[in-house]
Amino acid sequence: MLPIGVAGAGHLGKIHLKLLSESPAYDLVGFWDTAGMAAQQFAAAHHYELFADYNQLLQAVDVVDIVTPTLSHFEVASRAIEMGKHVFIEKPVTHTVAEAERLIALLDKHGVKAQVGHVERFNPAFLASRPHISDPLFIEAHRLAQFNPRGTDVPVVLDLMIHDLDIVLSLVQSELKAIYASGVPVVSDTPDIANARLEFENGCVANLTTSRISVKPMRKMRFFQRDAYISIDFLDRDAELIQMKCAVDAHHPFGMTFEDAGGEKRQLCFEKPEIVPNNAILQELESFADSICRDVPVRVGLRDGKRALGVAYRILDACESQIVI
Repeated sequence: MLPIGVAGAGHLGKIHLKLLSESPAYDLVGFWDTAGMAAQQFAAAHHYELFADYNQLLQAVDVVDIVTPTLSHFEVASRAIEMGKHVFIEKPVTHTVAEAERLIALLDKHGVKAQVGHVERFNPAFLASRPHISDPLFIEAHRLAQFNPRGTDVPVVLDLMIHDLDIVLSLVQSELKAIYASGVPVVSDTPDIANARLEFENGCVANLTTSRISVKPMRKMRFFQRDAYISIDFLDRDAELIQMKCAVDAHHPFGMTFEDAGGEKRQLCFEKPEIVPNNAILQELESFADSICRDVPVRVGLRDGKRALGVAYRILDACESQIVI
């Protein structure tokens, strides 16, 4: 078991603390938070050890789970890395791309591991669909949330769309050619609803829409590729696969056979990938433990987090200027 401490005990930090306390991969040592009396009351109620000083927590652990506000990610993570600690950092990885670059340099210097909390990579519907996604040509995503004042300190692109950006960038093996975007501030001073069109050098186009002022929540992505369509519902944890096959299987229970223009028989098959239920947050944390123990690459590294953050800021710039960048 890896000795781990949590930095930050806000809404998400409390979830992490509960999961880590139950995980066989970690030994939860305690947490550090600046909330004063509220942190003390929380620690007493749940029998967690509260460290008044962050350095004391660092000295007692091998791994730090950073769930502080984004503005403090760089400072909290850099201190841990400099002390030779492995770090798990919630998304967005840092407040600025420059900070992410500095963290990557520190990581390379000190030889520890770091993973970014892009939790949708561990969503069971995505895990079940991932083997079927190859060379998508068009991607459409809708991530809509009901209004919650807790997230309005950052633009919706950094709060919600960044999940879909990470997924797209992990799947499209090509450089970005152009970004078109627009956004509207409704209840805050930054965009609360935004749309971005990403065009890649290989011809793939991704159209992403996100909102935090919707009546009904939605987290869906659709992938269109040669002879296949994959639909993923991240919220309901469901997926659908429609494939065009040349070899006709007369016994396929959900196959529709027809002849194309050249007279060749083809079959359109409808399938449901087998989805294995999981707790995505727990799985991403335990995958990090596995990477440390087996000394293998992490599933979502700092460079992944930096790339998603960089594209998010380019989208925000395009929202302001309404031009291609």
